[in-house]
Amino acid sequence: MDLLRSNLSRVRIPEPTNRIYKQECCISFDTPRSEGGLFIDMNTFLAFGKDCVAWNYEKTGNPVYLHLKQIRKAVPEDRPSKKPTLLAIGVDGGFDNSESEYEETLTIVILPDYVTLPFPSVELPEKVRLAVDAILMAEGAERKEQVAAWIADKKQTSSYAVNLLQIDNGVIIPPSGWKCAKCDKKDNLWLNLTNGMILCGRRNWDGTGGNNHAIEHYKETGYPLAVKLGTITADLEAADVFSYPEDESVLDPLLAEHLAHFGIDFSSLQKTEMTTAERELDQNTNFDWNRIQESGQEVEPLCGPGYTGLVNLGNSCYLAATMQVVCSTRSFGSRYYMTQSLKMAFEMAPADPTVDLNMQLTKLSHGLLSGKYSIPALEKDDNANATSTTTAKQEGIPPRMFKAVIAASHPEFSTMRQQDALEFFLHFLDQVERANAANPELDPARSFKFGIEDRILCSSGKVTYHRRLDYILSLNIPLHEATNKDLEVFQKLKAEKISEGKKVSSDEIVRPRVPLEACLASFSAPEEIHEFYSTALKAKTMAVKTAGLTSFPDYLVLHMRKFVMEAGWVPKKLDVYIDVPDIIDISHMRSKGLQPGEELLPDGVPEGDREPNKPLPDEDIVSQLVSMGFNHFHCEKAAVRTSNTGVEEAMNWLLSHMDDPDIDVPISQEAEGAEALSLDQSKVDTLISFGFQEEIARKALKVSGGDIEKATDWIFSNPDPSSLDLDATTSNTAPTPTDAGLPDGGGRYRLIGIVSHIGTSTQCGHYVAHIFKEGRWVIYNDDKVGASVNPPKDMGYLYFFERLNS
Repeated sequence: MDLLRSNLSRVRIPEPTNRIYKQECCISFDTPRSEGGLFIDMNTFLAFGKDCVAWNYEKTGNPVYLHLKQIRKAVPEDRPSKKPTLLAIGVDGGFDNSESEYEETLTIVILPDYVTLPFPSVELPEKVRLAVDAILMAEGAERKEQVAAWIADKKQTSSYAVNLLQIDNGVIIPPSGWKCAKCDKKDNLWLNLTNGMILCGRRNWDGTGGNNHAIEHYKETGYPLAVKLGTITADLEAADVFSYPEDESVLDPLLAEHLAHFGIDFSSLQKTEMTTAERELDQNTNFDWNRIQESGQEVEPLCGPGYTGLVNLGNSCYLAATMQVVCSTRSFGSRYYMTQSLKMAFEMAPADPTVDLNMQLTKLSHGLLSGKYSIPALEKDDNANATSTTTAKQEGIPPRMFKAVIAASHPEFSTMRQQDALEFFLHFLDQVERANAANPELDPARSFKFGIEDRILCSSGKVTYHRRLDYILSLNIPLHEATNKDLEVFQKLKAEKISEGKKVSSDEIVRPRVPLEACLASFSAPEEIHEFYSTALKAKTMAVKTAGLTSFPDYLVLHMRKFVMEAGWVPKKLDVYIDVPDIIDISHMRSKGLQPGEELLPDGVPEGDREPNKPLPDEDIVSQLVSMGFNHFHCEKAAVRTSNTGVEEAMNWLLSHMDDPDIDVPISQEAEGAEALSLDQSKVDTLISFGFQEEIARKALKVSGGDIEKATDWIFSNPDPSSLDLDATTSNTAPTPTDAGLPDGGGRYRLIGIVSHIGTSTQCGHYVAHIFKEGRWVIYNDDKVGASVNPPKDMGYLYFFERLNS
């Protein structure tokens, strides 16, 4: 006790705004239910597992910890199962969610000798007792972030709050003992902020909830705002304020005044009710999704190193499927698991390791690859029959902290909506590249990066070359190249049935089967560019564009463009099979660069009043983009920047460059400004010292007016070097500065991973990963990992190939 008193200065009583971690270790996936329990630093309120808490003591010197340990209670084998009377899960009368019950023990632990004091105890100093009580009463930061993610959009300030009418009717609200004014409900109660009426909330679809009295009162009176009683605490932003006319949860910046009108002292209230978002979250994550998605295949469960599942946090399967494949690659496994320990990452991390990408990516990699958490759930159940472990399902690990970090710079990924796995993959690699900008040689994202070169041949016989870098090879699917002969018969049958008003049954459907070779050939095939301005002819003419790769990455990712736009810009998913072999050879796709005898197009000036070097945008492309709601000038710029190659290319460019500093600068002024700007070589050298290539550094300084900070932001905002408009003309096949330093090698690759999508759109449905590991295919379906019976090689959305060493 004397030792504790001597360290009281290192104990803090948490404020309502402090983030308190008490569900999961910040460095590992240990929880209070792990063998060593969880240690909460009573100064920083960060949580640590048994193996990590000593590292925190060494780093911070904080000696006092609250130790949480949860032990599963034994369940009587003869416990009767209640018959459900409600269509609900986890509520009285509903289906039993079969969750185990745990007994929690609390102790105060003082490092470095792990001196232990019991809690609760009247002998403990008052400051320690108050601090522990506050920690236990507070909502965990993990839970807060989960709820915040479930709220798809950040709560907005209500337009009704500032001038809210409050009737001076003498109503004073007591601190407890509330009841609906129109029925006997004592929970789910809402206080109308205009007249002080306490009424029950809406009735849920399953019969639970309230009796709709609060919303009926709004319809009668028009009084707009209500706050849920039981959610009001000293942290007023967390209170659940609902706006009936806006039909959503809102922020009330004057809530303290509005509550004081009814005599409510918010500082003394404790939270007793779930907010609307918390209730929605629980209703949507309590289901056993694996039961719903059972495919009927007898999949042998797998456990051990490299076979750890990821818990679905609510529409997070896009993240789980992508990260399972990425972490299985040698480049990422080596960087964040083999050569970097958890302790190394923690020592390099800032004071709060939960916001550090390097720390959280190391934590995720160790969690997935070490096998520490890949244990059949039944092996840990004392009541389970040991003979049934062959059908045991592992619990998996929840990637909450990793998701929070990776989503911090992307508002869509911070929600609980379904996302496009491709978009997430590109965003993730961009973040990894930024995090390793100071040491590019350590950047594992480079193993996916390669150069693409577009060769444009105009009718004058002269050529121009454009280079860009990319992480993925996006392929069109040429349906006319389908190889199955019964397709034409099916098309005729389908037309006949439609004309007769009948539907085609599922067993009659014949899907086109297109070879991957045809998709790769489509990428390299000559493509006509109409209305191309030739500086040789000084007029618009027809040109032919071909594309090739200037380097072959260690890992080649093929994206199948299954989602296309139909007439009227209606998105549609192609119902097609892709025949993908285990081994591919893309050696023929290497760009040859400028060849002997080829003559480059001059940087000439067009005749007439036309601005220097200003190619003309294709009006058809511009008009289609404008019809979709884009700015007319931006559409013209997008068409020019993509050499008028097509609407899709222009739209992709536009979406990627909407936030560019020079998006509103005319192309001619860009050129003039770049020429007029005299770059300070010392600033160029500074950016080069950050790890950026010289040509990129120069371009960034040009578009940012010579400001180093803005130039750095511009580079990070434009990871796609196609935005640099580098007219790199090559005289041979040697790498130019655009792709210098990237991995390169032979063109033979082996298929190692597939990310498949089930559903009609990338914004809905489900993602599953299949990985070729230790001589067999393995399915990763969220937290379910097993030996694949029939890997869907012909149904992939993203295909991951590893280069074979010659």
